[in-house]
Amino acid sequence: MIKTDMIIVGAGPTGLFTVFEAGLLKLKCHLIDALPQPGGQCSEIYPKKPIYDIPGFPEVLAGDLVNNLMEQIKSFEPGFTLGERAETIEKQDDDTFIVTTNKGTQHHAPVVVIAGGLGSFEPRKPPIPNIANFEDNGVAYMIKDPEVYRNKKVVIAGGGDSALDWAIYLADVASEVSLVHRRKEFRGALDSVEKVEELSKLGKIKLITEAEVIGLEGENELESVLIRHKDTALGEERKETQHFIPLFGLSPKLGPIADWGLEIEKNAIKVNNSYDYQTNIPGVYAIGDVNTYPGKLKLILCGFHEAAIMCQSAYQRIFPDKKYVMKYTTVSGVSGFDGSKKEAKKEVVKSIS
Repeated sequence: MIKTDMIIVGAGPTGLFTVFEAGLLKLKCHLIDALPQPGGQCSEIYPKKPIYDIPGFPEVLAGDLVNNLMEQIKSFEPGFTLGERAETIEKQDDDTFIVTTNKGTQHHAPVVVIAGGLGSFEPRKPPIPNIANFEDNGVAYMIKDPEVYRNKKVVIAGGGDSALDWAIYLADVASEVSLVHRRKEFRGALDSVEKVEELSKLGKIKLITEAEVIGLEGENELESVLIRHKDTALGEERKETQHFIPLFGLSPKLGPIADWGLEIEKNAIKVNNSYDYQTNIPGVYAIGDVNTYPGKLKLILCGFHEAAIMCQSAYQRIFPDKKYVMKYTTVSGVSGFDGSKKEAKKEVVKSIS
């Protein structure tokens, strides 16, 4: 059994930053995540997309943000249980908790923090009868490594930001990019729509509107897609391709956490407003996109704020007889569990005789 001060369910940006805030309070953390690597959506769904609202970073790629967070918490030596889903939670007689994963790994701590983002995600799949046959053999619902598509023919379906952004990005990577959308109008950002139209005129993106992909063909791997046009005069078109990427969004689900006895509202966990983000179960907190309260904003920077506030409350729960006096890191520095110490150089004051 893994014992720690704080179990963090979810290793996305909010969960990772929690390790730093807890570390300042000398609290050890262990993170559980169903994904095989830390970073949550930033690593799994859009590692190459820029984020513009992280304080101090005019622009930072999602994957780089995760790398920076991992570097920031390195000295606090967090533990990780990756590739396993937090399945059950059991409250013990001493008010501590045991969280068990779907693979039977048990974790024991006095505090549990749910930082699972929007929960687990399932792609919205187009109603193509044999699409499951080509999953991982030409069909993908998200792009993890753009280099997979280097010098390949790619068909993207969708009309939102993801479809537009990836069509633009892959125009300089793939040998051919086709963007299929069932309407003439797109739901994405205006500048992205204009960029796609510009690339279409330059012949770098083949824009196919008022149409949809209705069939997939190939022996062991995808070889072509069948496109049906709304205009009956155009009928159906068979297009050779090695990759089909339907980007119709993801459906968030809380998964097993929904059965933990927590108060749920619209697929999110209710917390006690912004006091300390505790749930209806004392000792279990929810921070980041997974929680809800009046005035809630689902932003990474808000998750960071919630992590800082929550850790103060968690400290008092773990050490009710101790009083923690918060000090700025500019004054106290950062002392890692590995013996490292970061602090500002002390000024030398000389008296004038």
